[in-house]
Amino acid sequence: MSCNITNKSININASQILGNPDYQAISYGGFRHNTRDIVPTKTQVTEDMKILSAMGIKIIRTYNVHIEEIKVILEVIKEMKSQDPNFEMYVMLGAWIDCKNAWTDKAPIHDEESLRNEKEIEEAVRLTNQYPDIIKIIAVGNEAMVKWATNYYVHPKIILKWVNHLQDLKKQNKLPKDLWITSSDNFASWGGGSEEYHVEDLNQLIKAVDYISVHTYPMHDTHYNPVFWGLAPEEVELSKQEQVENIMLRSLEYAKNQVENVKKYMNGLGVDKPIHIGETGWATQSKEFYGNNGAKAIDEYKSARFYHLMRDWTNQNNISCFYFEAFDENWKDANNPQGSENHFGLINLKSEAKYVLWEMVDQGIFKGLKRDGKPISKTYNGDVKKLLDEVQIPEVKKELQLQTN
Repeated sequence: MSCNITNKSININASQILGNPDYQAISYGGFRHNTRDIVPTKTQVTEDMKILSAMGIKIIRTYNVHIEEIKVILEVIKEMKSQDPNFEMYVMLGAWIDCKNAWTDKAPIHDEESLRNEKEIEEAVRLTNQYPDIIKIIAVGNEAMVKWATNYYVHPKIILKWVNHLQDLKKQNKLPKDLWITSSDNFASWGGGSEEYHVEDLNQLIKAVDYISVHTYPMHDTHYNPVFWGLAPEEVELSKQEQVENIMLRSLEYAKNQVENVKKYMNGLGVDKPIHIGETGWATQSKEFYGNNGAKAIDEYKSARFYHLMRDWTNQNNISCFYFEAFDENWKDANNPQGSENHFGLINLKSEAKYVLWEMVDQGIFKGLKRDGKPISKTYNGDVKKLLDEVQIPEVKKELQLQTN
């Protein structure tokens, strides 16, 4: 029997992993410091993989190939697989894509690309061929087409160029034939939003990828497009937990609507391919627009409800959800410790499981596991009342566009 399991692990491909509830997905970065110059050690990444595996995670998403961390991750997974043939952890490998002059003092040229892109793709190909039993997906770009990424976004033709290149390598047996190629981007970039994105190069890209990887962030839109966010007048007399449940159900419906709009656009082209969630998440701290001085969207309780609602919906509908993200990383907004980007993880930098994982702590899922020498404990010392006391409710709105039943 163990031999069969081992063979399954070796031969499994993206089409068997994506949409399979037995293969839970998450976005992963293991940086512990406020800079990416300090690379996680093999010991630290091994700790993280054990924690994620205990949680049922079997595929992780990464974002860059030119940083040392990805090599550490792949080496660690290879070693863990060799030590335990039944251990499964696969990778959706991200190749970062920029426009010309991105991240410089020169004006970005969005219809031309950075020379760095070719090196990213070359390295993604090299790593995939070195670790074909681990890397099952290559994502060409991360939010590389969405126009609010003003520092670096590219026109769809550039993503299309590299997707076609990788697909051609598969045909030439220079990449595994069962490797899946996609781009991971905002729902609007995939045609699910305004018409400015509805261009022929996008249409061709939809036809070229093996599946569509969609990002949806209701949390951000509690500020930028709060049509769904608020308390209905008839909900004022409900308990705080009932109020939160209703507003988070509306948040789920908002995300589902964005995914459905992408599907409608794709189907309108005569295309029917899988759609999976490349990113979604809900931060637990913020001093920005989403915090208590703004949308009142951010706390561990709301974050936990969004996580579980998204997991339930995606699992029931055979959609993979690369939830953002496994662990807090404070390099993302190094000069703003309370910035939301630093607080999307399910586990914080003190090795504390946030409320979303308290039940797993109680179940002993993390028994014997440590992160940076510390066992996985609970935030708030497990005090639910203290956690709930900090939850704030958004303002009452007479009209909400997305109503729950």
